[in-house]
Amino acid sequence: MPKTAQKIATGVVHTVPADLRKALTSDPKALAKWNDLTPLARNEWICWVTYVKLPKTRREHVERTLSQLKEGDRRPCCWPGCPHRNANAKKWFGRLKMKVK
Repeated sequence: MPKTAQKIATGVVHTVPADLRKALTSDPKALAKWNDLTPLARNEWICWVTYVKLPKTRREHVERTLSQLKEGDRRPCCWPGCPHRNANAKKWFGRLKMKVK
């Protein structure tokens, strides 16, 4: 199957950003694990990747997402949850202004 035709499941609030989409389509094992996650779990990964400010940190989060998925992790480690979806997680982010992507 050509890479452009691969199906990538989305999250609940967030859609898969281009950089994460590209990384997932380049790694069949990570993509299979990704598509096996629940929509809520995918949403947590997407938010975890996109909430950071620095491009370098974001690249590290994308790489770590692939690595952790292949190790069997279903959610990001030490992540309080998506503040866009989970009211209890908002307290961990203070006044951080986050956009839903």
